[in-house]
Amino acid sequence: MLAALNPLGAQSTTDSAGVSQRTLDIQYLRPQDQRGINMFETPKVAGAAYNGFKVQWGAAFAQQFQGLTHKNTADSVFQGATAAVPGNAGAAAVANRNRLQRIGNGFNNAVANAYMHAQLAKGIRIQLTSYLSARHHNETWVKDGFIQIDDTPIDLPILNSIMKYTTIKIGHFEVNYGDFHFKRSDNGQVLYNPLVGNAIMDAFTTEVGAEAIFQKSGFLAVAALTNGEVRGQILRASDRSPAFMGKLGFDKQLNADVRTRLTASYRNQGSAANNTLYSGDRAGSRYYYVLENYVSTEAANFTSGNINPAFTDKGNSVMVNPFLKVKGAEFFGMYEVAKGRAAPNTNPTREVKQYMAEGTYRFLKGDKLFLAARWNQVTGDLGGLNNNITVTRANAGGGWFILPTLLLKGELVTQKYEGFARTDIRNGGQFRGFMLEAATSF
Repeated sequence: MLAALNPLGAQSTTDSAGVSQRTLDIQYLRPQDQRGINMFETPKVAGAAYNGFKVQWGAAFAQQFQGLTHKNTADSVFQGATAAVPGNAGAAAVANRNRLQRIGNGFNNAVANAYMHAQLAKGIRIQLTSYLSARHHNETWVKDGFIQIDDTPIDLPILNSIMKYTTIKIGHFEVNYGDFHFKRSDNGQVLYNPLVGNAIMDAFTTEVGAEAIFQKSGFLAVAALTNGEVRGQILRASDRSPAFMGKLGFDKQLNADVRTRLTASYRNQGSAANNTLYSGDRAGSRYYYVLENYVSTEAANFTSGNINPAFTDKGNSVMVNPFLKVKGAEFFGMYEVAKGRAAPNTNPTREVKQYMAEGTYRFLKGDKLFLAARWNQVTGDLGGLNNNITVTRANAGGGWFILPTLLLKGELVTQKYEGFARTDIRNGGQFRGFMLEAATSF
């Protein structure tokens, strides 16, 4: 068994096959390799000795092979413009916006992340994450950058006592709403996710602000204040208010075989010009082109398969996440209720709910092999005629850690759309098939 899989430690180690893992030079860091699995908030264990200023680089790469088919029963909705008929440059046809894109089996574009970590002082580090290539952007651009403080540079007894249990994060960072964002695939980083896809309603975004985490004897509490949007913005200031987030929970390794965790998260934003909690994943969905129309593109339609409740003006959300690990068996759950409205503020408040149950079983020395299954459902009011929809996804698959830094995994997936208006392309929608993914992260 990899000693570093213990969520309370991330030290360098060697597995039973004699495979050496990278020594960590940066303190209070979630490793990008297999050691980072089932690590949620970074623990109050340094994980590395402080030996002065250090810089550590990392990277993550992922490549998928997609074998999905899709269909729908939506009515034809014709546009006024005309479009060339594929394969016949001399003909034209009235464009039907509900005609699905033609997809087949093949490789998606590879995606990649780059990480830069710097140890500035004892217990003080910075992190910069860049997407080298993503579905939404093929060019390199920055995902986040922040400073994390786990120790005090001022040697006062009261500050030492506070920082013994407290972590402070300041900058542009991944918001800590719910627990699934610690497990999901993040562009090139997919080693933490036992399957290929993420949640249907994907609460993932980066925002500018500050966060404090308190951890003691298994109890944890999180409080954060952010600008409530995926980027900094000073225009239309009267339309914008900050977002408040909080989390309470318990996370305890009860004995050598059993770990239990239960958290409840809350987020509220009174007004926004562009609330991005459910649209902040700028990398994109793993299921390319599904339920998109025939003129869609990889970059412009990068959220295919996801549901965005479009609470652009205001919103408040609650998420509860249980996690239980007994030896090699793991269970993760989600119950979420999200309420909000789209701009302008005269629109009615709507409610959407999300449910998830995921099971994983890891086996073989070093947890090299695993099997996993997930059920995920979103129900509620998306506005207009789509006021009582249900979207259900089921995944089943597994993977092989060839090395702690090298993973091959796959899944079977099916997703069904119910309750959508006949004029919506998702009416009677369904996609199904398989996904294969090879990845490395270090």
